[in-house]
This record gives sequence, C-alpha cells and structure tokens, in this order.
Amino acid sequence: MTTDDQKRAVGEAAAALVEDHMTVGLGTGSTAAFLVAALGERVAKEGLDLRCVATSSATEVLAARHGLTLLDLNDAGEIDLTIDGADEIGPDLALIKGGGAALLREKLVWEASRRCVVIADAAKRVAQLGAFPLPIEVVVFGHVTTARRLKTALEWCGVSAMPQLRIKGGEVVRTDSGNLIYDAACVTIKDPAALASALKSVTGVVEHGLFLGLASQALIGTADGVQRL
Repeated sequence: MTTDDQKRAVGEAAAALVEDHMTVGLGTGSTAAFLVAALGERVAKEGLDLRCVATSSATEVLAARHGLTLLDLNDAGEIDLTIDGADEIGPDLALIKGGGAALLREKLVWEASRRCVVIADAAKRVAQLGAFPLPIEVVVFGHVTTARRLKTALEWCGVSAMPQLRIKGGEVVRTDSGNLIYDAACVTIKDPAALASALKSVTGVVEHGLFLGLASQALIGTADGVQRL
C-alpha cells in the first residue's frame, strides 16, 4: 500500500466509528481529509444526522464541500468523537501534532471531546517522540524574545534546540488565530510531560504540539491493513 492508500484506509475505518446523531470533531491535514470525504459519503448514502466541528478553516471548507453540517465549538457542547491525524505517535498514544499549524484549535476540540481517535500511516508510529520538529504557537508581540526563552525551557528538559520561525513559500506562517509557529528540532523527547509543562510556563506561548493523555485509540495504516492501538 502507498502512503495515501494507508491514509485512505484509516480515514474510512475511522468514519465507520461515527454513529447517527453524533457531534464529531474533524481534524486537519492530509489524513483527516480522507476522513472528511468518507464521512461525506456516509451522510449522502445513509442520511446520517451529524453535527461537525472543524479544527481549522481549511477543514471547514473541505467539510462544507462534502455536505457536512458545521457548527462553532461554542455551540457544540460536549463533542462525542474527534478524529484527527498526527505527525508522530509514540508510546501510550503520546502525540506530536501541529504540522498543519492548527494545533491550538485542534487541542481545544480534542479537550472538549469525550473520545479522541488518532489516524495515521505507518511511518508516523515511533518508539520515542521528537524526530518531527515540535510546533510551538506563540503570540506575535515579542516573538523573538519568546523564542530565546523557549530555548532555555527546552534546555531545562535536556533538549538542545533553537526554535525556528516557520516560513513557507517565503512567507511567515500565520495560524487561524493570527499567531506564529516556532518549530523545535528536539531529536528525542525523553520526558514529554515535563517538556509540555515547561513550554506552557513561558509567557507568550499560546500552545504546543504535545498531545498527551488525550487519544484513546489509534488507527494505523499498514501494508497488512488497519492496525488498532
């Protein structure tokens, strides 16, 4: 199976978990896009009555294109099930997310959900988090100073990395909330919980891409089919 085949397989498997009358959180990214398409097909064929909360403006556009009913997180109440991708899946379903710069909205939706399922291709499963640069969302004001203090916080946790401002296509990346993203090439994260706490203690940090204790299940696309963790 190609990587896209694996992503499609887990997206369809995750869509099968959705039940009629659910409020569903929709993730962001290439794997989540297959989920959104599969849910749209189920709604069209089975007439499911779903309410969906998108984790990014990009997902909002995609969900509307596939005929899904959207509502604001403020109006959703408790979300029954959120399904989203990840950049890395480590032990105990600890995750790194934020490659798509939607980590703040993603975490808000995840934390408002009764159940969260992560979907990914096989390459995203790792023995230890850190190979994928850790995204950290910061406010614009004083962001260079914030980045220097982030370096110190990383060093406290045994990580030697200078966070780099994310630039794409020659332009500084802005999140849906107007913030900036710094990426820290940690290589290995020995204590994700300690690092998460250290990063949130830095004034100017809005959120980081460590998702700990939030996922209850992972669907991994492999050459042999969908593996469930």
